[in-house]
Amino acid sequence: MEKTTTELSILGESYTLTPDQIAFYRENRYIKLKQVLPPEVLSYYANVIHDKVKELNTMHLPLAERDTYSKAFLQVMNLWRKSEEIKRLVFSKRLARIAAELMGVSGVRLYHDQALFKEPGGGFTPWHADQYYWPLSNDNAVTVWIPLQETPLAMGPLEFSAQSHRLNNGRGLKISDESERQIEQMLREGGFQHIVEPFELGEASFHSGWLFHRAGANTTNKMRQVMTVIYMDKDMRLKAPENSNQQADWDTWCPGAEVGEVIDTALNPVLYSPS
Repeated sequence: MEKTTTELSILGESYTLTPDQIAFYRENRYIKLKQVLPPEVLSYYANVIHDKVKELNTMHLPLAERDTYSKAFLQVMNLWRKSEEIKRLVFSKRLARIAAELMGVSGVRLYHDQALFKEPGGGFTPWHADQYYWPLSNDNAVTVWIPLQETPLAMGPLEFSAQSHRLNNGRGLKISDESERQIEQMLREGGFQHIVEPFELGEASFHSGWLFHRAGANTTNKMRQVMTVIYMDKDMRLKAPENSNQQADWDTWCPGAEVGEVIDTALNPVLYSPS
């Protein structure tokens, strides 16, 4: 365990972003970064998170009996509250600082974490924007997407639509067959560039809340294991929910927060601030 503790110390170390990388993110609202975490840390967390997802997962229907959303992935959220080991990853200053620097904010809070496991044979994840689900007052929110293994195209890595955060149409669509159809057509007609690439072990991506993205099916015989953390500006304020999903998110991920006030609850700690 001493060796593991030493290896995990990188979670508190800085990752150097170049001005070009920051500019790329702000223009396109996504970026893939290499060597964010080393293989030994990812291997360690692949085992830890796999075991916790297996313990906490509540979806046990065969794939053939699920709807499109449920075929896309198994999901377990706020694992940091269930495991001190996972909390160390979710609370990583290394990751939180990247998020803050990409967005250009003075610090970030946790919104929530989420494990996304796409099973062998698991279906595609339809086009969507995450912030449809979030009762947040502005777009200073970003998700880090951390594959816990090499992720070839056949396993269903993220596909991004560069600069699609500028669109207002499609923002009212939840993840569904309808969002896949409507957003795909909208992006095609708008000439937006789609980027889908394999992820090397150690690569991670960051994408903003209003960026449209999707993922293909997992046609391999292995689980696509991904851990995500959603960060928001430490000064983010709660907005009045615009749909039932945003109301559910308020109740679940920031209980006690007040509309118009900074989301400063026990579930939303500041994870990085240089001051």
